[in-house]
This record gives sequence, C-alpha cells and structure tokens, in this order.
Amino acid sequence: MKREIYSSQVGTEGTSGMLRIIKEIAFSDDPRDFGYMADNVPCQHACPAATNIPGYIRCITENRYGRSYELNRSYNILPATLGRICSRPCEAACRHGEDDLGDPVNICQLKRAAADLKPAMHRIKEDLYAPSGKSVAVIGSGPAGIGAAHDLAVYGHNVTLFENMPEAGGMLRYGIPAFRLPRDILNLEIANVLRLGVTLQTRVLVGHDILLKDLLKKYDAVITTVGCMEPNRLGVEGGEMDGVVSGLDYMVRTNLGQEVETGRRVIVVGDGFTAMDCARTSLRKGAESVRINIRATEEYMPVDDHEIREVKVEGARIYSLVSTQRILGSHGKVEGIEFLRTRLEDSPDGIGRIAVPIDHSEFVMEADTIISAIGQHPKVEFGQPLEMHGQRIGVRPGCFLTSVDRLYAAGDCVTGASNVISALAAGRKAAHEVDERFAGRRRKALLVRFEPAEQTDRDREYDFIKPVVMPTLPVKDRLEEPDNEVELGYSEGEAGKESLRCYLCSLKYEIDVSRCIYCSMCIDVAPRDCIKMISSVAQRPDGSYGEYGETGNWNDVVAIAIDNKRCIRCGKCYEVCPMNCITITKTELVEVDREE
Repeated sequence: MKREIYSSQVGTEGTSGMLRIIKEIAFSDDPRDFGYMADNVPCQHACPAATNIPGYIRCITENRYGRSYELNRSYNILPATLGRICSRPCEAACRHGEDDLGDPVNICQLKRAAADLKPAMHRIKEDLYAPSGKSVAVIGSGPAGIGAAHDLAVYGHNVTLFENMPEAGGMLRYGIPAFRLPRDILNLEIANVLRLGVTLQTRVLVGHDILLKDLLKKYDAVITTVGCMEPNRLGVEGGEMDGVVSGLDYMVRTNLGQEVETGRRVIVVGDGFTAMDCARTSLRKGAESVRINIRATEEYMPVDDHEIREVKVEGARIYSLVSTQRILGSHGKVEGIEFLRTRLEDSPDGIGRIAVPIDHSEFVMEADTIISAIGQHPKVEFGQPLEMHGQRIGVRPGCFLTSVDRLYAAGDCVTGASNVISALAAGRKAAHEVDERFAGRRRKALLVRFEPAEQTDRDREYDFIKPVVMPTLPVKDRLEEPDNEVELGYSEGEAGKESLRCYLCSLKYEIDVSRCIYCSMCIDVAPRDCIKMISSVAQRPDGSYGEYGETGNWNDVVAIAIDNKRCIRCGKCYEVCPMNCITITKTELVEVDREE
C-alpha cells in the first residue's frame, strides 16, 4: 500500500482545477480536501468525534460487525453506550433526510447494532505506544474523563482517574436511567478503558479529600472533566417547598438506589433529555399523571423524535407554550404550580424564535411532585483559584490549558451542559494536547485518505427502503420491570436492511473532463438534479470550490460536473457513460502517525 502526502489540485490544465483522477491510495493534508469532506460527508462533519459513519455502515452491509464496532471505537470509545443514548447530531445532518429524499438513516441504532451483533469472540485492538514515564491525573470519570483517560493510556502515560461517586461513569451512570443504558453495557465499555492500565480511585472528592495543588505536585499534568453537576434552580416563589426536586438530584438518587418520594401527580419543568428521563422514571415509580411543561413547542425541544415518541407512549403528556410563575402550597408542601402562557416571537438577533410570556394568562396545575429539569452548571471547588468564564472553567483560546500551569479542562465544565458525544470528543482532544506537551510534537496527524473504488454496489431500489423501526418492549413490561431496556436492538436482518439506506456519501463521483464528449447521457439517467452543465465554479478564500455556475447553453459549457452534495450514489451515470470517464473515489478522514 503506497502512502504519500497528496495535493488536491492534481488535474488537467484549464479545467477549473476540479479534476482529480485517483489511481492509487493517497493522503492529503490540503485544507481544500478537508473542506470537501465537511461539505460532502455531512454526517461525519456533524459528529463532534468525527466518526467515520459511512465506513462503519458499509461494514454492516457486508456483515462485518466486529470491524464496524472497531471503526466506531477508534473515534468515540464507547460505541455500545453511544448507540443507545447519543443525541444524534449526525442524523439531523444526514442527506437522506433532505426534503425530497425521505427520513434520515438511523445512524445511532446502527452503531448499537455493530456493538450488539459483533462476534462473541471479537478481539478489541489498540495501537499502543511505548511507556512514557509521564503521569496524568484525570478528575471525573464521565464521558470526557473516560475519553481523556483512554487516549492518554494509549499514548503510554500512567493515568489515574479520580471519581467522587461510588463507581465510574459520571452522568452516564448517575444521570441516565438503566432502561435507556443498561449498566452491564456501560460497565463493559468502561472496563475496556481501564484494562489499558488506568487506575480508578472512587469516592475521592478533589478539593476535599485531596487538594488540586497536591495533584499538581504528584502528577506531570492534571485534566479536570468535572462536568455540570450543580442543578439550575427554578428561581421562583415557593421553589424551596417540600415536593420540589431538581431533575439531576432526582436521577442521581434514583440511580444510587435511594428512595425518592414521587407523588401521584408529577409535573416536570424542562425540555431536555433529563426532563424526559425524569418523566419516564416517575411513571416507573408509580406516578398516575405526568405532565411535561415547556416554554416553546415540541419542534424546538433539544431531544430527538425517538425520545419524544417514547415518553408519550409511556403515558406522559407534553404541554407547550407555558412558563413557570410560582409554586403553590401550604404548610411547606407543594400543592400545585402556576404558569403563564407564552407565545413564540422572532428573537431580537433575528436567529430563531423565543417564547414570550403573555400578560394576565395565569393558570394553575395541581401537583404533588414538581421536578425542575432546566439544566445544570459546573461545581468547581478545588481549593485553588481558577480563571472562570461565568460559572464555567476558563481555558486559553483554542486549547484546553487553564490559568493554572499543567492543569487542563475539558467537557461540560468548560462549555456548559452539552451532550455525551461532545464531552467525549473534548476529553480526547485534551489528552492529545497533554501528550503534545510531553512529546514536544503532535504524534498523530489528521489526513484525508483517497482510494480508488469501483461501483458503489448500491441498487436504485435501496433508495425506497423505509426506515427500520427499532423494536421496543411493550409498555406494560416497561413499567412492571423499571430497569428493563426499552429498545431491544436490531436483528441482523433489520440492521442489514437499515444499513442499505445509507448513501455512502464518502464515495466521490467525478467526471474526467479531458475524456468527456458531452453526450449528456449521465444527465439524462440521473434520478436527481446532481449532474450539471457548468460555465464557472465559485472559488472560496481557502482555494476550495463552492457552488457551480450552471448553464443551459452548450456554447457556455466548460465542463459537465457531478455535484456530490446532491448525488445519491446510485451509480447510474457510471454505468451508462460510453467513454468510461466517470471515476469513483473513496474518501475518508483518518488519523495516522506522524513521520519521525
């Protein structure tokens, strides 16, 4: 296999620089090629961990579940976990979900399928570096901490993971219910990180049981990934009454196995994943009426449609366009909550919509328990002053180093409450920054890899496959056994069928304009408006090529080009071209070791 750094501008003189004929495997660090990947592989670009989504889905179509799992794990560390609880930014970007193409591919559920269906004797592979003699303390074992610990261990450093709670996992274990994330799955994937030699110390609160300054004396570097473990308060009259509980406290105490009083009538305030988890958990604790109250409407909720559907199926109701005014009760005990109705208006900055209270629109809902799930913020009590950005830990621009030398911060404690995949990706990036400090250089480089490909093997009929619905447990069984996992996972047949829906956007179709005879057969056969007669191509400041200038006048045509942002990789143009001038190239982002 030949490997070389490759310039993206290989082409024929005078053809607007678009031509690239790949005849052997090649690599590029050209910014224009990274720009192409961002534009044309939208799912991967939307993933904070830059997971090679077309690559692992293609492996599923080939029944290579072990390889699919490993390809996932090389990017996101916890495939079986994320395959269950990821916030799915990739699906919102999926080309299959465009208006004229149907519904997005169930990318997250295919990630889970790779984990569930891999062979029982599957062997996990790690490319380990020689021991460095350096030591790093990681504070917090949530997704950011797990990601940092994994990559530091791979780089050969001695890693100690400090966790305040009884077990590792952070919000994965204590913020998410077992019916969404079974604990045996989480335990296994955390064990796969610890087996690299990571030392785990639980029930250790940094700033209380051990001071940050002492960690900095003992270790060569410290990364804090303490997350957001301090709940935001409602801040309204009556918010301290008995029966008002924060969503985070409700879930943590439940997941610790503690008794949490749940009344017959439950009201949840909030529209995120924690709010949905609290509503579903309260139903499992015997609540007869569960109402979720949100300021805006369902279309603006920061949770996916799957979550909204399941919370409704289980019996909760969502009330839109309401704002909390005050908590009502007597003798210090909650009896209800007063809301104002709201309406949506354009935001002052012209971006999006905001909910505005309507005067004199008060109404009351009766309640025994009110769960406030309106977010959380970091709690930083290290016993050492840090530069803070509001309630978040401040870091230097473009990096993870804090105002204290050798102390790095990553994840929600820096960004504010986000999601699991973003936190995990941040932890890994922080680990790479620490390793660069030790090694004196980045030991890995991100490149665009090109490989010649033949036909995509996609049949046109695949475009009409309906999304495969994830099998779920009957509602009766969910509520009788609260920890039973709701989503049952795909069978091999279901996973294979869903994987065929992927357009494999990492495959790039190009026309060799030096051989094209402008017969237009490719244009005639294309099922979508993706092959165009062009007169010009807009060039961006970075040198990459943007939108085509289309023309219907043959006298103005300088080339016939395939717009890969609209191409659905059906391969029909490739089949009918009489001059064999259409090439297919597999493109992917890869991390490789830098040359010594």
